[in-house]
Amino acid sequence: MELYAYCFMPSHVHFVFRSENEDPSGVLRDFKKHTSKKVVKAIEGNPQESRREWLLQMFERAGKKKGNVSKYQFWQHHNRPIELWSTKVIKQKIDYIHNNPVESGFVTEPTEWKYSSARNFAEDKTVLEIGDIGFLG
Repeated sequence: MELYAYCFMPSHVHFVFRSENEDPSGVLRDFKKHTSKKVVKAIEGNPQESRREWLLQMFERAGKKKGNVSKYQFWQHHNRPIELWSTKVIKQKIDYIHNNPVESGFVTEPTEWKYSSARNFAEDKTVLEIGDIGFLG
C-alpha cells in the first residue's frame, strides 16, 4: 500500500492509497485482517480497559452473524472504495478526509487532529509518514 492521505476517526477510517500490485481489495482485506487481530489482542490483554468485556462481547456477537468469521468481527464487511481519476477529484477527496474531524466537531482545524495526514500536508510532525503526491502542489 502506498499511502497518500488518511484520517482515523473513532468509528471509521479514510485512506487515499495506491496498491502497488493493483489489488486494492486485497490490500484492504489484509489491512482489516491485520488490524482487527492487533486491536482485539490489545483489548484482551489490557486489564485497565473498562469496556473490555462489553467490546469483546459485541465483536463476538457480530461475528456470529457472519459465517466466515471464526470468533470476533471488528470491521464491517463493506468498503466504499472510490477510484480517483483526476487531480481535481483527488484534491476534493483529500480535503474531505482532512475536514472529517472538523465536520464531526472534534477540532476546529484539520491539523489539530492527531490521527490525520493533514499534519503531513502542513509539514508538521505526525503519526504516520505518507507518500508524496507531487502533482497536487
